[in-house]
Amino acid sequence: MTEPASARPVEARWPVVLAILSVIVLLTAMPGRIRIFPVWFPFVLGTLVIVPAAVCGFVPGKPLWLRIERLFTLLFFVVTLVGSIVSQANLITAMISRSSGISGVQLLTSSIAVWVTNVLAFSLLYWQMDRGGPQARTDGTRVKPDWLFPQGGASPEDFPMDWCPTFLDYLSLGFNTSTAFSPTDVLPLTRRAKMLMMLESSISLVTIVVVASRAINILGS
Repeated sequence: MTEPASARPVEARWPVVLAILSVIVLLTAMPGRIRIFPVWFPFVLGTLVIVPAAVCGFVPGKPLWLRIERLFTLLFFVVTLVGSIVSQANLITAMISRSSGISGVQLLTSSIAVWVTNVLAFSLLYWQMDRGGPQARTDGTRVKPDWLFPQGGASPEDFPMDWCPTFLDYLSLGFNTSTAFSPTDVLPLTRRAKMLMMLESSISLVTIVVVASRAINILGS
């Protein structure tokens, strides 16, 4: 017998909302010469993601809202990714030209903001794309996984048979990818997962090695 929609488990959306709010703050806190969006734009885009996420968190079994949440989460990722890459390019340009309008402190804080935004944006993408998304995972829908988590093969005494990853697991995956520059305990299974992790690692590597190191050099001189 099929479990009714109202009885299906619902993954908590508050970590997702916190991640989106953090991205909004980071994008708006960057210096005007670094960011590419108007101050109001991240708030509008973030609201478009937070509203359906809140609805999906409180009202389970609403396919329309799940599709809206997925669509705007992917849109949020694309816009954030473009903003991070362009902001990174602006940082490097300001670093090379040694613009007097950007101080060493601003370079350092902006590079940290780009790095954290990169982690959060890719975590949101991983959370939404793996195994069909959060609701498909909790429903047990058979969708090909993009990542293999060690808990999935652990003993039933340690983890239940129906264990499935939540946003915090994908946040850990995004953080480890940006710091270790390689898979750690979670293994990519599909080509798209590998390509996305390579892209995330590349952005993180440029941010840490080029921008942050130059900013620290300016502060130390």
